[in-house]
Amino acid sequence: VAQHFLASYHIECTEEVKQSVVNTMGTIQDIVAEKCVEYFERYRRRTFVTPKSYLSFIGGYKAIYKEKFASVGCLSERMRTGLAKLMEAEVSVNQLSEELAMKEKDLAVSSKKADEVLLEVTMKAHDAEKVKMQVQKVKDKAQAIVDDIAIDKAAAEEKLEAARPALEEAEAALQ
Repeated sequence: VAQHFLASYHIECTEEVKQSVVNTMGTIQDIVAEKCVEYFERYRRRTFVTPKSYLSFIGGYKAIYKEKFASVGCLSERMRTGLAKLMEAEVSVNQLSEELAMKEKDLAVSSKKADEVLLEVTMKAHDAEKVKMQVQKVKDKAQAIVDDIAIDKAAAEEKLEAARPALEEAEAALQ
């Protein structure tokens, strides 16, 4: 009976597995019939396994299988979508990795140029400091000379002031 009702029903499996399902359903029906006899012997109440109850069992199996198959199909679709997203992410990550490698190369070149400029600026600053120190030495020497001249000038002006009255007398005496 199960063979007849399940032959046209699509089950995602091999024919061997499908035949095993049919045989298992018949075995379960036989076990239920045995349990009905045991129930009668124990409780003295009759229960029967009818062809209708067997067809109900097969119908229940079909309904549960259909529900579970749809559920697994939904999960499978979600997994396919997730895998597709992972593949897209992998491509994006690979592109970003390549871009990062290029940026790191550019950064290394820029860093090298910056180091060279910094070295050049440092050397020029050092040279400027040397020149500043030389200029300062020359300025100090010139200032010392100016100070000496100022002292000599002051002394000369004192002598001139001291000699002025004699100069004026000498000028007055001429003319």
